[in-house]
Amino acid sequence: MRSRLTFLSAAAVAVAIAMSALACWFIVHKQLYDQVKSDLAGAPPALPGKLICYPTPEDALEHQRGGAMPEISGAVPRDTQFLSQAGVCLPPGATKAIVTKPEDTAALRLPPGQSVIREGKYTNGSPAIVRLTSSHKFSVPTVVMVATPTQPVEESLQGLAILLGAVSLGGILLAAVAGRLVAHSALKPVDRLTDAVEHIARTEEVGTTIPVHGDDEIARLSTSFNSMSTALANSRDRQTRLIADAGHELRTPLTSLRTNVDLLIRSNDTGRPLPAATKTKLLGNMKAQMQELTVLIGDLLQLSRPDSPKPVRNLAVVALHEIVGRAVERAKLRGPGLTFDTVAEPWYVHGDAASLERAVINLLDNAVKYSPPGGTIDIRLQQGVLTVRDHGPGIPPDELQYVFDRFWRSPSSRQLPGSGLGLSIVAQSVREAGGEVTLGPAEDGGPGALATLRLPGGPAPE
Repeated sequence: MRSRLTFLSAAAVAVAIAMSALACWFIVHKQLYDQVKSDLAGAPPALPGKLICYPTPEDALEHQRGGAMPEISGAVPRDTQFLSQAGVCLPPGATKAIVTKPEDTAALRLPPGQSVIREGKYTNGSPAIVRLTSSHKFSVPTVVMVATPTQPVEESLQGLAILLGAVSLGGILLAAVAGRLVAHSALKPVDRLTDAVEHIARTEEVGTTIPVHGDDEIARLSTSFNSMSTALANSRDRQTRLIADAGHELRTPLTSLRTNVDLLIRSNDTGRPLPAATKTKLLGNMKAQMQELTVLIGDLLQLSRPDSPKPVRNLAVVALHEIVGRAVERAKLRGPGLTFDTVAEPWYVHGDAASLERAVINLLDNAVKYSPPGGTIDIRLQQGVLTVRDHGPGIPPDELQYVFDRFWRSPSSRQLPGSGLGLSIVAQSVREAGGEVTLGPAEDGGPGALATLRLPGGPAPE
């Protein structure tokens, strides 16, 4: 990561510096050559006179050095030569000659006062900028060629290129060093996060957290890691409690079942059969214990679903009022001496029918368990709100926060049958259906508890 950040920062700076250096070089290049062309445009015109010309610039320069002087009156600019149909002629004292091109004679057709500027070179090979103008003041039509050497400009541009290259290289190196330092500093929280993850992988100590500084992306990542680590720790704690509580709840029926089985085996081994009434009672107890184990294991399997991959559910439009009707009929079998005052308006929800029916049955079973003999249970389903009111001892206020916890049972009701999983299953089923459930004291202040279940839906199937 550090190497990538360093490379990316150095590459970004290199691109920026290279673009800036190129822009600077081209701007200076243009300005220098514009200045050269401006100087050429302001050169004084040559004065007319008689010219003696030669076929090539080299011949003209050679004769100039040999003492043959063309006849011309007045002063002319330096590095000037004349081109006509007769050949090339240099002014007195010329030390350089300009290489001509066949198309230079086209300048004879230029209107007075106009000129053409092109790149060229001297006969010695050095570069130059050449201005071409036409003149009819000589004995024959003549092209006046005025040149300015560009060697100093080229040398200046070359020096500038070397300077810009050195500065660019230094800037890139500095950017790489700075990028490395910044990456090292910026990735310290990631190092702490990596150390924490490796520590958890090595020791399996979930719940390890790292300090959070600031509110940038790294801080958000650290916060998310801490939340995840805490959630994993809580999940492990719940699993540990579930296993411990399940073992505790399973121990009692298993111990009783084992005792009864040992009694039957001992009776068979010793040849002393049990009385028929005792044996019948013993077998009945064993059947009840098996049923209790079956219910408890089923509850445990259902409650284990949130910690597993989400199961495939049979989601459909469910008539909640019909579920309430079936659950009331089952509750009447478990509480034959109780009165069930039921009002259920049509209400349809989207969910798993079996799961919702299990939730309603558990609510009614809880009300049946705590209702006094001959008591009344009020059941209302109106506008998607199901309420179940019993007239039992109620729930102490300090215990309300625990009623939906797994295996929790009130200390005052430990002697009653049950595993403490019924209301946990209710909460889970309702939550999966997108609803909510609460349990509290009766609204009128009377005895008993009031369970309220809310599910989204409508009075007609959709």
